[in-house]
Amino acid sequence: MKNERRDYMDIIQAMQERHSVRRFRGHDIPQELVDVLQNEIYKCNQEGQLHIQLILQEPGAFRQFFVHYGRFKNVQNYIVLVGRRNDSLEERLGYYGERIVLKAQQLGLNTCWVGATYSSKKVVCQIDHDEQMICIIAIGYGDNQGKPHKNKPMESLYQCIDEKPDWFLLGMEAMMLAPTAMNQQKFFVTLKNNKVEIMTQGSYANINRGILKYHFEQGAHKTKEIWL
Repeated sequence: MKNERRDYMDIIQAMQERHSVRRFRGHDIPQELVDVLQNEIYKCNQEGQLHIQLILQEPGAFRQFFVHYGRFKNVQNYIVLVGRRNDSLEERLGYYGERIVLKAQQLGLNTCWVGATYSSKKVVCQIDHDEQMICIIAIGYGDNQGKPHKNKPMESLYQCIDEKPDWFLLGMEAMMLAPTAMNQQKFFVTLKNNKVEIMTQGSYANINRGILKYHFEQGAHKTKEIWL
C-alpha cells in the first residue's frame, strides 16, 4: 500500500488533519497498527470503564445499517462504542472515542463518527446484558483526507467572567477542530474562577460534550480537574 502510512504526528496536528471520511479504499489495516489501536482501546476501556471494541473485516454489517445513507463506501472496519448504562455513558464514550479517533489519525488512518438508530443484533460485537451500544466509528484508509468543517466565530461560543488566559484560548482553538453532530457546533463554553463549563444541546449532545472536553484538555494542556 503506497503512501498510506504517515509519520507519527502530535495531537494538535492530528486534530488539524482529522476530517470525516466516508469513502474508504477497503484495504486491510496492518497488524502493527491494529496492535497500537487495540492497546489504546484497552487503556480507554480501563480508564473510562467502557467496552469499546475494534471490529475488523466486517463490511456486511456496516453496509446493512447504512445502505440508505448512500455516502459510505468500502467500510471494512469500525469501532463500536459500548458501555454500561448510566447517566455519564454517552459523555465518556465521546471523550474516549475521540481519543481513539485522534490516535488513528496519528497512525495515518481515517475515521468518521456515525450516529444512527440501529439494532445491536446486526453489529458484530459483544454487548453484555447491562450494556448499551451508542454509536459506531468507521475506520480505515480513506479515498481522500476529507474536508475541514465550517466553523462559527470562536468568539460567539464562549465567555470569560474574569480574565482570558492563554491556556483557555488554546483549549478553545482545539475545541473548534472537534467533530460535532452534523458539524453544527451547538455548544457554549464559560470560564469562571479558572473553571470551565461546556453546555451542549441538540442531537448527541452528551457525546459531543465528551468529544469537546477531550479536545479542550489536549489544547489547553489541562486535566479533568478544570471542569465545573
